[in-house]
Amino acid sequence: MESSNNAPGHDSVLASAYRPSIGVVVLTMGNRPDELRRALKSLLAQERVSIDAVVVGNGWDPTGIPHPIKTHHLPQNLGIPAGRNAGVAQVSGEYLCFLDDDSWFLDTDFLISAVHKFEKYPKMGMLQPRITDPEHEDKNPTRWIPRLNKRTAREPSKVFHVGETCLVTKRNLFDQTGGWAGGFWYAHEGIELAWRVWDTGTYVWYAGDMRIGHPVVDPRRHDEFYRLNARNRVWLARRNLPIPFTWIYPVAWMLVECLRLRKNKNGVKQYLSGWKAGWKSSPWYMEPRPKLSWRTILRMTLAGRPPVL
Repeated sequence: MESSNNAPGHDSVLASAYRPSIGVVVLTMGNRPDELRRALKSLLAQERVSIDAVVVGNGWDPTGIPHPIKTHHLPQNLGIPAGRNAGVAQVSGEYLCFLDDDSWFLDTDFLISAVHKFEKYPKMGMLQPRITDPEHEDKNPTRWIPRLNKRTAREPSKVFHVGETCLVTKRNLFDQTGGWAGGFWYAHEGIELAWRVWDTGTYVWYAGDMRIGHPVVDPRRHDEFYRLNARNRVWLARRNLPIPFTWIYPVAWMLVECLRLRKNKNGVKQYLSGWKAGWKSSPWYMEPRPKLSWRTILRMTLAGRPPVL
C-alpha cells in the first residue's frame, strides 16, 4: 500500500497548514487603554500565523489583557528601546514584530504578508510598513516616509532608518544586531537598529504596499524632544560610525536642524544643549558594540545613503 506521505496533494496540504511563528512585543505605559485594546484586537485577528505575544508594561503592571497574550511588568519606565528589549526575552518565534500601543493592524493578513516577503527576499533583514491614519490620509506627515525622496508614501524602497511604531524582522538577525540601543530612551533608536541590520549583510525594506494604522500626532509633544534628538544623534555617530563620519554626521545634522529651527529660539537652544551633552556624556554606558564595518558604509553609500545626512 502506498504511503499517505506520497499521496497526491499531500505537499499542498502541508503548505496550507504551515503557520509561521512570530513573537510580538507590544510596548505600553498603560496611559492609552482604548488604543491598547484596539492594537491587541487587531493583533488577535491576524490570520495564518502562530503568535506568541507579550504586553510590556513600562512602569505599569498590565491588567485586562486578553488571553493568550502574556504580560511583563517593568516596575520602572526604562524608556522605549529598553522596554522593547525586555519584551524580546518573553516571546519565541522565527520572526519578531514590534508594535506600539497606539498602532494597529489594518489588514488581517499583515503578518503573513510580511513573512512571505522575507521568504521571497532572503536578503531582506527588516521591514517597515507604510504608516497611515486611515481617517486622515490627506494629513499623513512626510516624516513617516523613511527616505529622502518623499514624493509618494506608497513607493517601496531600501531605507536606512525606520519609524519604530511597527517593525518586523527575523529573530536570529535581531539577536545578531545586539537589539535596541537601550540607553537612548527615546529618539533615533530606529536609525541605529537599521544600521545594525545593514551591518549583518542584509538590508532594511520600506514596504509602501503594506500599511499600519497610527494617529497623526506631533512628536514635539515630548518635553525633551529637541534635546534627546540632538544628544542621540551624536551618540548614534560615536557608537556606530568610523572616523571621519563620527564628526561629519552629527555636525551636518546640527547645522540642518538649527537652520530648520531658526524661528524657534527655544528649540535651537534645546537642540544645542542636547548636542553638547552628546559629546560630553558616554554613549557606551549602554551595551558596547563595534563600529559599522567599512563594507557596510560602502553598501549604504552605493544604495544611496552614505552616513552624512
